Amino acid sequence: MASESKPSVALTLPVLPLDDEVVLPGMVVPLDLSDADVRAAVEAAQAAARPGAGKPRVLLVPRVDGTYAGTGVLGTVEQVGRLSDGDPGALIRGIGRVRIGAGTTGPGAALWVEGGTVEETLPDPLPGQVTDLIKEYKALATSWLKKRGAWQVVDRVQQIEGVGALADNSGYSPFLSVEQKVALLETADPVARLKLATAQLREHLAEQDVAETIAKDVQEGVDKQQREFLLRRQLEAVRKELRDLNGEAEGDESDDYRARVEAADLPEKVREAALKEVEKLERSSDQSPEGSWIRTWLDTVLELPWNERTEDRYDIRGARAVLDAEHAGLDDVKERITEYLAVRKRRAERGLGVVGGRRGGAVLALVGPPGVGKTSLGESVAHAMGREFVRVALGGVRDEAEIRGHRRTYVGALPGRIVRAIKEAGSMNPVVLLDEIDKVGSDFRGDPAAALLEVLDPAQNHTFRDHYLEVELDLSDVVFLATANVLDAIPEALLDRMELVRLDGYTEDEKVVIARDHLLPRQLERAGLAPGEVVLEEASLRRLAGEYTREAGVRTLERAISRLLRKIAAQHELGDRELPFTVGPDDLRDLIGRPHHVPESAQDPAERRTAVPGVATGLAVTGAGGDVLFVEASLADPETGAAGLTLTGQLGDVMKESARIALSFLRSHGAELELPVTGLKDRGVHIHFPAGAVPKDGPSAGVTMTTALASLLSGRLVRTDVAMTGEVSLTGRVLPIGGVKQKLLAAHRAGITTVVIPKRNEADLDDVPAEILEKLEVHPVTDVRQVLEIALAPAAVPVGVAA
Repeated sequence: MASESKPSVALTLPVLPLDDEVVLPGMVVPLDLSDADVRAAVEAAQAAARPGAGKPRVLLVPRVDGTYAGTGVLGTVEQVGRLSDGDPGALIRGIGRVRIGAGTTGPGAALWVEGGTVEETLPDPLPGQVTDLIKEYKALATSWLKKRGAWQVVDRVQQIEGVGALADNSGYSPFLSVEQKVALLETADPVARLKLATAQLREHLAEQDVAETIAKDVQEGVDKQQREFLLRRQLEAVRKELRDLNGEAEGDESDDYRARVEAADLPEKVREAALKEVEKLERSSDQSPEGSWIRTWLDTVLELPWNERTEDRYDIRGARAVLDAEHAGLDDVKERITEYLAVRKRRAERGLGVVGGRRGGAVLALVGPPGVGKTSLGESVAHAMGREFVRVALGGVRDEAEIRGHRRTYVGALPGRIVRAIKEAGSMNPVVLLDEIDKVGSDFRGDPAAALLEVLDPAQNHTFRDHYLEVELDLSDVVFLATANVLDAIPEALLDRMELVRLDGYTEDEKVVIARDHLLPRQLERAGLAPGEVVLEEASLRRLAGEYTREAGVRTLERAISRLLRKIAAQHELGDRELPFTVGPDDLRDLIGRPHHVPESAQDPAERRTAVPGVATGLAVTGAGGDVLFVEASLADPETGAAGLTLTGQLGDVMKESARIALSFLRSHGAELELPVTGLKDRGVHIHFPAGAVPKDGPSAGVTMTTALASLLSGRLVRTDVAMTGEVSLTGRVLPIGGVKQKLLAAHRAGITTVVIPKRNEADLDDVPAEILEKLEVHPVTDVRQVLEIALAPAAVPVGVAA
């Protein structure tokens, strides 16, 4: 049954204010009487106490920031005397809660107030939830007290039975703030007060667990550092004993770096930067990660050949002889290197090695199809000049840091590829081959091509700064050779900084010389054959180059020779062939099969592509060099109703426009050219460019499309031995194009004997080898009518029938 609630008792008491302190019922606390407010309240209580009426009573009220709480605690003055430090004091015991009312008068200097006692009522017996709450609080309090080693207080807490008394016992907790204790004081309901005390204690234990975990981790780290420190001290002591035992001079790592920097032959600014880093190393501790970064940087700087340079070989004739011996053809590059050496020699003789802080380096861009020897030419140039050679592969590089280096703030930072190339060469004037510069990409990590602008600019690269080194590096004496297959893929700003040298491919005669002098000896060695065991006649090499391969370079030719020698070696091991063996042209088919590229002129007339009207032979330039390009045209039946122009063969926008221009020209000038173009209005025109899987673009097929359409309309075949190139305008003018040399080489490889080019490209014929021009009949033209006169064969059938 529930206990009866007692009525509130009115009281008049002197106020004893407590600054930043709270006393709860059941607590016994000593108070310092040197405080005027405390002394006044105790004296007033003693004066008002009646003899035999009990101990003097005061009202203990918390005062936070000058504001009194609304609830206080009735306290009795148990004893007045001196505290442990000798000051006067009073021992006060909290009895119960009192709600503070209005002020009143009383004896003494204290503040008197009226109040009413707060009685607590609880059901009897207690509900199960309250019992569980009591158990939880006692368990939490016991856990906290055990951690502090207060075993006697544990027993006292376990003996408390009242709900309110158990909650008020939290007043002794040192971790509670004044605000939290005031909240406990003003909570009249004992169950609610115990819940609040339990939550406060639970929160404190959680914070204590986190703090203990952090303290444990910190202590473990400190212990590890202490162990590492002691071990390092022991290691230093062991090293000192070993030095004393071996009679070595004492010195630490920083002293060693300082001595190395001072002894090294470094430029003045580099020396100053290195000595600053040595000072940082001396100030840093052994445990600091910065020490390892500084040591790596110092090692990199000390390993660079700051003042090391190889002597150029100024034997101009000897250098040209080396180039001629190692590479056939490529006269443009050989002449440029010869000019460079001649100028270097004259500058050295006149004391002009350094002008304006810059030395006489060179930046060349070797642009040409694959397999023409661009990469191997770089090594030959270094050999001819007597310099070191380093190859830097740029294909697929997408990170700017690969060129300029990483910032030293990053873990694992390294210098860029240019600095590493100089370090690898061991001299400041090597030949650096920047291979596949047209394959450089860009993404979120930056644009490596933009980083190359400073490297390849002769006006800037004498003060090149790598992000890792952060000191100036002189690249003005380096010969940079950049290789590329496609000129369009190189950014214009980068191309402007390089001297362009085109390698347009080899003639058939040059291929025979290369195969005889270079490819065959190398493949004989790789096949395990002696030089005289297999001999290839010149006619065999010529047929391999002309019919088994059709390329600008010699890579496929070398693979064909390798395949041929492997076949002979295998037959010899099987006992089917005796060595030595001479390979003639007629032996090639039995050894490596039929030829893959038969010229149109060598085929049966009925099997040629130009055996029907509407097919013309054009010339084009691809990434693999020059090539022939066939254009096919056809007219749709008027009954199908498919009027208009249809283009197929993966054509670009420029080539599509050229087809429309060609068709418009024929429509407007059909009467003049005696072509039946009146039926074009109702009939569809289809132009196709084999092979359909290869993308094509450019204006140079304009005359070829015009010729194909004129052949289709007139019924006249296009001559098999004629190929053409040139842009056509609406008025029939033939405009200039590019890649004349590559196109003429491709025409020669395909067996073409007559080539039509624009008149304004006539100057480009100077770049074509003389032996090619002797075998080709080149017609420079200005008007498409001249093209039709040269390319179209006489009409075999009347025009009306063809139409």
